[in-house]
Amino acid sequence: MIIRKKENWIRMLFIWRGSVLPQILPQLTLLLLICVAIVFVQGKIFQFKIQLNPGPFTLFGIALAIFFGFRNNVSFDRFWEGRKLWGSLLNTTRSLTRQAQTLTTGMNHLEVQDFVDLLISFTYACKHQLRHTGAAADLERISGAALATKLGPARYKPAMLLIEMGQWLQQRSAEGKLDAIHALAFEPNLNELSNIIGGCERIASTPIPYTYKVLLHRTVYIYCLLLPFGLVDTLGWMMPVIVTFIAYTFIALEAIADELEDPFGLEPNDLALNSLCHMIENTLLEMSDRGMIDHPSENLDIID
Repeated sequence: MIIRKKENWIRMLFIWRGSVLPQILPQLTLLLLICVAIVFVQGKIFQFKIQLNPGPFTLFGIALAIFFGFRNNVSFDRFWEGRKLWGSLLNTTRSLTRQAQTLTTGMNHLEVQDFVDLLISFTYACKHQLRHTGAAADLERISGAALATKLGPARYKPAMLLIEMGQWLQQRSAEGKLDAIHALAFEPNLNELSNIIGGCERIASTPIPYTYKVLLHRTVYIYCLLLPFGLVDTLGWMMPVIVTFIAYTFIALEAIADELEDPFGLEPNDLALNSLCHMIENTLLEMSDRGMIDHPSENLDIID
């Protein structure tokens, strides 16, 4: 995820990294060349003049902009819901860490650390499951090789880690270090962890209907290809510049909507899951009286 300090308005005009311009530059270049060719032949195709009035394009452009507004709102809602779920993950893991420290009796420091490590492992396992990457290295670093090997074949590692936490509670209860009332106090937060990963999986596995995206995609490109014929007689050689700028607006909005649709990916404007995991890990380590970890900058996905 790209997070920048507030830039000067002039520098904002030339920012490249974090914008969608690199993705859509080939389409804009091709459209610019087509517009130049249309001006050169004066809007004719095989000596037939294409007579298009610019008036309908204005009305159609307004309708298309409204349509894009709905499309981008849908994508941003998915992005914002994902961010709220990960914010809830931070709060819930903090609450569980506090409970493990304050609701148990006669428990040594290492036993509490084991539970906290399971919470941290759960966070990283969620990230890897949403990004379809391997979690073994992080699980081994946090909770040891034995747990990483045990969970290796599991497809849904966060769910298996919830079972590990439940077994930790069961063992502490059997040892008399956690009474029944306090053990039940853990359940709402453990259920909340299950709800969080379930909500993230729902977003990741339920894309926006494909026909909806195809309709918008076709409409944008047909509009941008017909627009030069409606403006060539009135704008002349300025038409390629104006049409390319209009196309940049529409095509960029489509690219932004596609990028935000899956907020858990690795694109520049997706959620900064690496940094969120590191923040959760460090806050839980601090709460359990352990030193925070200074992760290498290349492992962070926040760019200043």
